Formats: sequence, C-alpha cells, structure tokens
Amino acid sequence: MSLSFSLKPIGIVHSPYKTKSDAPHQGDETISEIEIFPEFSEGLKDIDGFSHLHIFYWLHQSESPNLLVRTPWEENLHGLFATRSPNRINPIGYAVVQLVKRENNILTVQYLDAIDGTFVLDIKPYISKIDTKTNVKNGWLEKKK
Repeated sequence: MSLSFSLKPIGIVHSPYKTKSDAPHQGDETISEIEIFPEFSEGLKDIDGFSHLHIFYWLHQSESPNLLVRTPWEENLHGLFATRSPNRINPIGYAVVQLVKRENNILTVQYLDAIDGTFVLDIKPYISKIDTKTNVKNGWLEKKK
C-alpha cells in the first residue's frame, strides 16, 4: 500500500545547535526558541499556563533509516521502533520541553534537541493527569545496568 501525506509546518526552531552532532541526546537545559508562523500564532492562546509542552518536528537532516540500529548507550542491535534513533522512516522528532516564557509568537523552551532551522509540525500541552504513566517498563534498557 502506498500513501502520501503533506504536512504544513507551523513554525521553526531557533537553536544554538547548528549540526546534528551539536545536539545533545534528548535535550538539556539549553535555551531554544520556537517561532510560530504569524498565521498560526492565535493558536498559542492560553499556552502560557502550561509548564511543559509536547513538540513534534521534522528531522530534516535525518539519514536513511535501518530497521536494526545501535544506540549511543550500547553496541547491541535493536529494532528501529524500540529506539529513539533520529533516522526514521518518517523523520518525525518529538520532545517534551519546559516552557520558559512566551512572547507573542515566540516560545522560549528548554530540553529541545532540535537543530537550528528545524520545522515544527505541532504543539500539544503536557497534561500530567493523562501524560504521566505508572508501572512503566523500559524494555531492553532495563537489562542494561
């Protein structure tokens, strides 16, 4: 089955990370900005009340994926879907970020691992009541001690 999709970016990341090797795995406290394009800025109404956000973005420098990959944490091969490799079949990146502040259409955030110029596809609020899970298993990472 062959389908095609079109995605419309809602904004762009302004980050100190200029290359993939600059970006830390899973982000850190470094400040980045997400500029929401003017035609979508009205959608930011009431976002200020959330401390954390889900950010979905396009990994525009992603490489061709392998279905078996090695992670930065060990040499064993794991299935692509059991890892957070940035080289995906559909190169969609995801991060939970901390919202530091909002000024008009600019969101200042921490914990975003996206490189400068990355297009943002969507933003959703992190809601602890439904996003926090208990009794979580960490798959192959639990065996790696």
